[in-house]
Amino acid sequence: MSEILSLERMNIGSHFRAYSLRGAYNTTNPFIGVDHAWMSGPTFPPHPHQGFSAVSYLFLDSETGINNRDSIGTKNLIKPGGLHWTTAGQGIVHEEVPAETGKTVHSLQIFINLPSHLRETAPGYLILEAEDVPVVHREGVKVRVPLGHFENVQSPLTPPTEVTMLDISLEPNAELILTLAPEHSGFILPVYGEVCIDDQTFKLDDLQIPIFKAKEVTQYISLKALERGAKFVFFSAKPLSN
Repeated sequence: MSEILSLERMNIGSHFRAYSLRGAYNTTNPFIGVDHAWMSGPTFPPHPHQGFSAVSYLFLDSETGINNRDSIGTKNLIKPGGLHWTTAGQGIVHEEVPAETGKTVHSLQIFINLPSHLRETAPGYLILEAEDVPVVHREGVKVRVPLGHFENVQSPLTPPTEVTMLDISLEPNAELILTLAPEHSGFILPVYGEVCIDDQTFKLDDLQIPIFKAKEVTQYISLKALERGAKFVFFSAKPLSN
């Protein structure tokens, strides 16, 4: 483990709260930021993005989905367990609101840089429905693979920035070893419970996450859930060169 980064609590109005990772791009490249969020009502009016990708991933325990619409004519429902990747490119305006009044969306809002040659590309999107997310089961371990790969299991999406995101659940005292490829960096975001990562314990309310800097060799990350079990998300990618 090379470094620890801090999360910040974010509250916007009475319908949105989040644990936010921002301002660490030199370490998390190509991930610009991640918000682990709960949204129970319309919070953000239609807003523009340009030059990067905005990704919404809903956890399976989300009480409702998200109604998504944008300036290129997309209108769709992002269901719990599903993912929507918006490639802003030369510019897009979008809006996301909870699909049902009085219910809470539990999600990740992820902002990912584009390779320099794609930052002025035409805007577009990718959709991955919940039922199409590959799932790997081991004893006491469940890994959903919405982006990238886990072992020999690959997400069906081919996004403009190559990244891996794994939604991992561990039963009490279950163990898992993650592999970080040479020249790839990564970080782990706790969602609930407590997980011991390379002999250091992390939980959501500690507001700390472990960062693994890129090395020339394969890295192996040892994880073990404590008595309550644990859920966390693993992000990794080869940093963009520009």
